Amino acid sequence: MLTSDSVQLYLKIAGKGIPCIFVHGGPGAWSFSFEAMGGNALEKNLAMYYFDQRGCGRSGSPANKDYSVERMVNDIEEIRMLSGVDKVYVMGHSFGGILAHSYALRYPQHVKGLVLLNSTLSINNSLINQIQFINKLLGENVMVTNRDSIMTPFMEAKSLLSKRHLDYKMLSDNKAAVDRLDSIDNCMPRNYTFAQNALSSPVYFRDFTTETQQVKMPVLVISGTKDNNIGPDHYKLFRYPNQKVVKISGGHILYYEKNREFVQAVTNWINR
Repeated sequence: MLTSDSVQLYLKIAGKGIPCIFVHGGPGAWSFSFEAMGGNALEKNLAMYYFDQRGCGRSGSPANKDYSVERMVNDIEEIRMLSGVDKVYVMGHSFGGILAHSYALRYPQHVKGLVLLNSTLSINNSLINQIQFINKLLGENVMVTNRDSIMTPFMEAKSLLSKRHLDYKMLSDNKAAVDRLDSIDNCMPRNYTFAQNALSSPVYFRDFTTETQQVKMPVLVISGTKDNNIGPDHYKLFRYPNQKVVKISGGHILYYEKNREFVQAVTNWINR
């Protein structure tokens, strides 16, 4: 589809039921790995809208480099308008939670329900969690001295993890699951422009958890008990007035590791 500012977005629609717009993470990943690794099991009950964000995956990049939260939210709204349905579900995974939450805050009248799957609403908080996890795992002592320059200690900790070939631990204890994810993610050339822009932009580093009390529609929060990417207790910062929390034993890719439990949680919630 072509956005109102002339960016070509990859969009695939599959399944039956109320539309559910899936907002992938990264920042700068794509929707294909979620679809291919079990997200498509939701198609029995929902019309899934898989799209790659601007500057990501199979989508184009804006000439003016507009990757603002407002513009990303507008892209989701234009997909909602394309669906022809007044109220849709919006599901964010990982970093996509920030965009899905921001859409629900801006367009509450068009959101039937918000699903946050292994989602962060504070990148700073999640990066601090990652550094603490790496320190504990490796017996290291990488220090965060200044929250404003968290990327420096974060990159140092990630480098130590890579040297020990333990990167997969950030996503799952199951190395085979992460290997499968990597093989799918590397199966075709992808656009990485948003990835290169997002983490250098302070706008995405603000604390979105402070806005959660303003989002009044039903919210389903699905958290992995071993999600070392986001933080297993990160969801405790959320204050949605109408939220249901489902904890599943697993890591950051619950849609694959624990597909049955993930699908059941979503299905039970939409049928409540």
